[in-house]
Amino acid sequence: MNRIRVQPPQTARRLGWWRRHPTALLLGALLLALGGPARPAADVDVRRDATVEAVEKVMPSVVNIGTKTRRERRGYLYDWWRDMLAPFSQELPPQESAGSGVVIDEAGYVLTNVHVVEDANEIWVRVGNRVIQADLVAGTRKTDVALLKIRSKPGEKFKAAKFAPDDDLLLGETVLALGNPFGLGGSVSRGILSAKSRRPSAENGEPLDVPDWLQTDAAINFGNSGGPLVNLAGEVIGINVAILREARGIGFAIPIKRVSEALSQIYTPEELPGGVWFGARFKAGTRPLLVTEVMSGSPAEKAGLRKDDAIFAVNGEPVKTFIDCTRQIINEANEARPVTLLVRRGTERHELTGRCLPLSAFFNADLIRLKIGATVEELENERGSTRRTQITGLLVTRVDRGSPAARAELEPQALIQAIDGLPTMDITTAAKILYARKKGQKAELVVVIPRQRGNLTLGYQATVEVTVR
Repeated sequence: MNRIRVQPPQTARRLGWWRRHPTALLLGALLLALGGPARPAADVDVRRDATVEAVEKVMPSVVNIGTKTRRERRGYLYDWWRDMLAPFSQELPPQESAGSGVVIDEAGYVLTNVHVVEDANEIWVRVGNRVIQADLVAGTRKTDVALLKIRSKPGEKFKAAKFAPDDDLLLGETVLALGNPFGLGGSVSRGILSAKSRRPSAENGEPLDVPDWLQTDAAINFGNSGGPLVNLAGEVIGINVAILREARGIGFAIPIKRVSEALSQIYTPEELPGGVWFGARFKAGTRPLLVTEVMSGSPAEKAGLRKDDAIFAVNGEPVKTFIDCTRQIINEANEARPVTLLVRRGTERHELTGRCLPLSAFFNADLIRLKIGATVEELENERGSTRRTQITGLLVTRVDRGSPAARAELEPQALIQAIDGLPTMDITTAAKILYARKKGQKAELVVVIPRQRGNLTLGYQATVEVTVR
């Protein structure tokens, strides 16, 4: 007799297989609990990689910067080739330039290169589709770092980029050079970090006081100068600088460590318009904000502030950035109120209170005399004359016997025009330069020494080296 084999239904066969493989059964149940198997690869946008995400994170903070500079005539013969013997009174058309920048504080502070905005009479920042006027807050040519402030509406906030930690650099890592050249919109170029310690000069041959430049093969054109160089985490690791026209496939950037150092020098209560003397410097880009320096005899020192203290609040207001902290200190001081700081020192928290001083209350002629033994006064216009003199500097009226100034043979009636290469337009500036010199250090004074020749008084420029006490 032939036996007929009846095939069990398909479902029954599957269940029998599950019974023979209990481990597979558990795995299937786990997949069902987690929502089933993974979606097909076709549903994943393979284009959205780390580069795209980093650009999306930082690009809203990248701005275009445009400037206008009014040119002055130097003389009829000098200008004839430029304007074809136009009337001397005709105003020359302004020069225009463009570069990029990056917002680093939500209040509208923009970081860029000094050479992008140098000598500009007007500065305009394009943020998205808006063009807003901005002001130069501070800058230093030696480091080529400048800080601008957008003339924003009250309470208006901007998207700010985040600084990477100092020296958090991997040789060969992917980097992105962002910019907004000529107001055409966002621009991105990608490359690798080629070197961490290059030392090029500016295009005009002038050395820049920035050691350890970053080098990349990401294209950095002149319109991108001042924009950020970022890593794949969307953090700013440097500020792009287009400085070598003849370079091909090479770009340079100021490392964020040097940018932070420059900002901590130029954006302090003492350096800003209407500033006051507080006597402490903060590290840009850190949170909480760290104190990097406390000056001797300053209000900050008298309040008990120390290096490496972390600042959390000023007069009860939380501190977000070093710009925010400095701004709050100045506001409180200008309102003649004491400044109260909430700081963390180690594992403990302290509340410190001090009162800022006007700059002239400390950085004055008395401090200059204390440092070098010379009494000076600011040069005024000729008596009875409304014509401004073309000579600038500080007039020496007295030299103390046995002082450093006397040993350097500095004489009364000499005119101090510069100290260590920095012009001395007023007493406060000169006092701040000398205050920064420690006891025993040398200060180089450029002076004009008067000499009488018959009825004429002639001035001879000389360099005098004085030991600061």
